[in-house]
Formats: sequence, structure tokens, C-alpha cells
Amino acid sequence: MNLVLRFLLELFALGSLAYWGIQTGKGLNKVLLAIGAPLVIAIVWGIFGSPRAQIQLSMSMHMMLELIVFGLPAIALYATGKHSFAIIYITLAIINRILMYIWGQQ
Repeated sequence: MNLVLRFLLELFALGSLAYWGIQTGKGLNKVLLAIGAPLVIAIVWGIFGSPRAQIQLSMSMHMMLELIVFGLPAIALYATGKHSFAIIYITLAIINRILMYIWGQQ
């Protein structure tokens, strides 16, 4: 169940970044940010952070990457005025990561 939550948090992160792009950008930049921000995070996460990542990072580097990948959407939500969503999201992400560590999940 915790891994399902992790997957949902990843999807929510991408959606949050797309929402941020729509809210932040103007004209063509709106489209570029809405597509580009989630795409960049998805590519970086797929290459370095996912369980089947092509490049395995040390534990400290992986934790730094997780902080960025799961922290940026919270910042983006907060910046667009969705304070409650940002706080709930980052709280769930932190609890999820703690449980992953306790239960030995990747």
C-alpha cells in the first residue's frame, strides 16, 4: 500500500508542476512550462531515482534527488496559492519516505 502511495505522490508531483506552469507562464511560456517542468522531472527521476534507474546513486545523493523531486512540487503549489495542498502533499511524501525506510522498500 505504501508503494501505491509513492506512485500516486509521483503522479501528483508531475500534475502539480504542470499546474504551476499553467498558472505561472504567459502565452507560449505557459505551454512550455506546463509540459517542460513535469517532463524534466520525469526524465531525471527515471534516469537517477526510480527503482529501475539506469544510473544508481549513493544513498545520500538519492535522498538529495528525492528532496528535489518531491520538494519542488510542494514549493510550486505553495507559490500558486495552494498552501493546504502543498502542506498535505509534502507531509504525505515525508511520511511515505519514512515508512519506506522502516519497511525496507525501494
